[in-house]
Amino acid sequence: MKNLYYIAIEGVIGVGKTCLAEMLTEKLSAKLVVEKFEENPFLEDFYAEPERYAFQTQLYFLLSRYRQQLELKQIDLFHNLLISDYMFAKDKLFAHLNLNEKELILYNLIAKLLEREIPKPDLVVFLQASTDILMDNIKKRGRTYERSMSHEYIESLNQIYNEYFFRYKDSPLIIVNTNEIDFVHNEGDLDELLQVIRQPVSGTRYYNPERKSK
Repeated sequence: MKNLYYIAIEGVIGVGKTCLAEMLTEKLSAKLVVEKFEENPFLEDFYAEPERYAFQTQLYFLLSRYRQQLELKQIDLFHNLLISDYMFAKDKLFAHLNLNEKELILYNLIAKLLEREIPKPDLVVFLQASTDILMDNIKKRGRTYERSMSHEYIESLNQIYNEYFFRYKDSPLIIVNTNEIDFVHNEGDLDELLQVIRQPVSGTRYYNPERKSK
């Protein structure tokens, strides 16, 4: 871990990004930075009326994430490792799914200006899961504004994420198939995943664990 300063955990809604970031932070005595999505005043309206509130929601997220990412440059000197539950590039993935053509042109003009100052992670951990598992996780946590999320929307988002990280080359990357593990409730699964993250990575590494028989 000595060559890592900034680890970003990514994945589709419901895959467990924040849980993993929190657990790794505790085990590695790191500094945690979590996305403050609940502060977006347009989010609940967006899930109720996506076409009407997509641009406001996306622009708020873009500027909020930009401000928070700039703060990473001034992180507490007492912490040698920073772990975040998102990366700035995720905003574009949602924008391409949620915005219409004219909105996307304006969004991209703004995003291109902002992303020049954003630090890149030393390692990205991309958590994959099937859409059925994601929908089940979303239902279990019971957030009010997520109740209207459709299977089709999560499926589209899942496809966009998979395509993006299939081509991702900006940082070392670990792609984790979480379908057969439960790092939130199973300490053994978490420890094995931590061992994978601790190993040096060059390019892209795939971690595809199988469920152990009982």
